[in-house]
Amino acid sequence: MIGMLEAVGYAIVAGTLAEAAVGLAGTWRRGALERRSLAAESKLFERRLELSLRRAEVERDRAVNTWSGYRKLKVIRKIREAEGVHSLELAAHNGRPLPPYQPGQYLTFQVRVPDHPKPLIRCYSLSDAPGQGDRYRISVKKLGPPSGADCGPGLVSSYFNDTVQEGDILDAGAPAGVFVCDPAADRPVVLIAGGIGITPLLSMLNAVCTGPGERDVWLFYGVRNRGQHAFAAHLADLRRLYPALRTVTCYSDPTAECVQGEHFDRPGRIDVDLLKAHLPSNNYAFYVCGPAPMMETVTADLRAWGVPPEDIRVEAFGAATVRRQPSGRPVAASGVEVVFDRSGKTLAWDGSLGSILDLAERNGVALESGCRAGHCGTCVVAIKDGVVDYVVQPVVTPEPGTCLACMAVPTSRLVLDG
Repeated sequence: MIGMLEAVGYAIVAGTLAEAAVGLAGTWRRGALERRSLAAESKLFERRLELSLRRAEVERDRAVNTWSGYRKLKVIRKIREAEGVHSLELAAHNGRPLPPYQPGQYLTFQVRVPDHPKPLIRCYSLSDAPGQGDRYRISVKKLGPPSGADCGPGLVSSYFNDTVQEGDILDAGAPAGVFVCDPAADRPVVLIAGGIGITPLLSMLNAVCTGPGERDVWLFYGVRNRGQHAFAAHLADLRRLYPALRTVTCYSDPTAECVQGEHFDRPGRIDVDLLKAHLPSNNYAFYVCGPAPMMETVTADLRAWGVPPEDIRVEAFGAATVRRQPSGRPVAASGVEVVFDRSGKTLAWDGSLGSILDLAERNGVALESGCRAGHCGTCVVAIKDGVVDYVVQPVVTPEPGTCLACMAVPTSRLVLDG
C-alpha cells in the first residue's frame, strides 16, 4: 500500500514538473518570439532611418548639382545594344559632379543636326540605375518620323545612332519627369515594356536589384525578335544575381534563329491573359511604357482586371501618347473651330486627332515642337480665346493663358496665337 502511495506521489510530482516544464517552455517561446519581434522592429526602424538619411543626402546632392537650361555633356562611351539601338554614356564636359536622379526620369536634349536650320528638342529616358558615378546613360532607338511631322525619318535618333561618336559634346537639360519608382519601397512591382520602352523601366529595375532588401519584381518585355532584343545579356545576369526577379519575354515576330525557351518565353504580344497566367494576383504597382497601341490596350485591360487607377503608371516616349479621355471638361466635338490667328487659318477640329499640334501639322500651320509628349515645353502657344484640356497631364506646366499644343485638345471654339 505504501509503495502504491509512493508511486502515486511520484506520478503527481512528475506531472507537476512536466506542467512546469511545459509552462516554462511556453514562456521561453513567447519570450523568444517577443525578442525576435523586437529585433525585427528594430531592424525595420534602422532601415527606415537609413533610407530617410539616404533620401535627404540625394535631395541635397540634387539641389547642389542640378542646373537650369542646357549643360554640356560629353559622350564617354557608345555601345550597340540591338539593331538600331545604341546607348550613350555621358559625363559633364567640365568634370563637375552630376546630380542624382530618380529611376524612370529622362534628359531633354537640344540637338543641332548638320544641315538642319534650327536646333531640335528631344527627350530620352535615362536607362541605368542612379549612382553610377558621375555619368548618365541614355539608350536611343533609330525611329521613323512622328505622324504628320515635316522632318526626315528619325532625324535626331538617326543622328545619335549613326553620327554621334565618343568624345562628342551634347547639350542636355537636367533630369526630369514624374514617371518614377522608389527603389527602396516594399510594394511588389510589375514592369511592362514594349520595344525601346524598356529604357525607363530598366533604370527602375537596375535600381531595385541593387537596392536594399529583396522586393518582388516582374518584368514583361515584348520585342519583335532576337535582333531587337536589347539588354538580353544584362537581364539574364540580373536574374542570376537577384532571385526575386522574374522575367517573361515575348517575341511578336520570331525568326528561324529565335529559340523559344532560350531566347524568349512566348510568341505573341503582352496582354492581360499573360499577366494573369503568371501573377498570383493584381496587387502590384504596374509601370507601363511602350508603343501607344500597346499602352492603351494593356492599361485598359488592367483596369478591367480591377487594378486601381493609382496603381497603373504609364509613360509616353517619342510621339507616343496614351489616348485617354481628358478630365474636367468635355472635349469639343468634330467641326468646332480652331483659329490659328497669326497664320490666318480657321480649321475644323477633327475628333480623331490626338492634339492641336496634329491638327496644325496636318493643315500646314507651323508650330514649334520638340518631344511631342508634354515634357519639354517647346510647343507652348498663347490662347487668345477659349479653353483646352489635356489627353494626358503634361510634365511641364504651361503658364496661365498658354497651352502645350502637343498634348492639348479644345473644349470649345478656340483662338490661338499660332
